[in-house]
Amino acid sequence: MISHDRWFLDRVATHILAFEGDSQVTWFEGSWEEYAAWVKETRGADALEPHRIKYKPLVRPA
Repeated sequence: MISHDRWFLDRVATHILAFEGDSQVTWFEGSWEEYAAWVKETRGADALEPHRIKYKPLVRPA
């Protein structure tokens, strides 16, 4: 299932397949709270904060 509801995920999910912003997929066995704690421990406190993806500007051929 796909959901952004963290309360729901924490109570239902036993495994998490996280599609990260840098085109990587992470498999984690555990609840949302366990995943969030693991991410904070391994990647830092601001790793779960939303951020904008930076795109390259479009350039039209001359």
